[in-house]
Amino acid sequence: MKYLLPLLLFIVLAVFLAIGLNLNPREIPSPLIDKPAPAFNLPILATPEQRLSQADFKGKVWLLNVWASWCVSCREEHPLLIELAKQNKVILVGLNYKDEMPAANAWLTKHGNPYTVSVMDADGRTGIDYGVYGVPETFVIDKRGVVRYKHTGPVQPGDLEKVFLPWIQRLEAENP
Repeated sequence: MKYLLPLLLFIVLAVFLAIGLNLNPREIPSPLIDKPAPAFNLPILATPEQRLSQADFKGKVWLLNVWASWCVSCREEHPLLIELAKQNKVILVGLNYKDEMPAANAWLTKHGNPYTVSVMDADGRTGIDYGVYGVPETFVIDKRGVVRYKHTGPVQPGDLEKVFLPWIQRLEAENP
């Protein structure tokens, strides 16, 4: 019996390890899926005297991309966001996260601006409301303002065709 207990414990730990190794680290569950997008009212990066809220997009499918000028992974996904913006299939809203306005504007000037509009979340409170683990993250939000999908980490080349565009097409076809 004293040999059986350690053997059973080892087997249980090995099973949990095997399950954990087969999980995709990008698929972090979000409690926001199928729930209304958290409210925000933030200054627009290009014109800080103007504000924007999630309610401004009611009746439209849109993506919320959390980014920052200091984010190395954001540089990796940026050309893909530029490509997506050129297709003009969806509203792409940038949430500039815990960044300085001059640095963010300089970064967009240097690398190109894929965003329909970008808002500033200087203190990170809106990011917290959206459950942001790190930058970048992208949310797909439907016409009713409900979060339908969350992508953690940089958008990869296959993600546009395999994930985002199918979501956009499906949601555009739905009635609000």
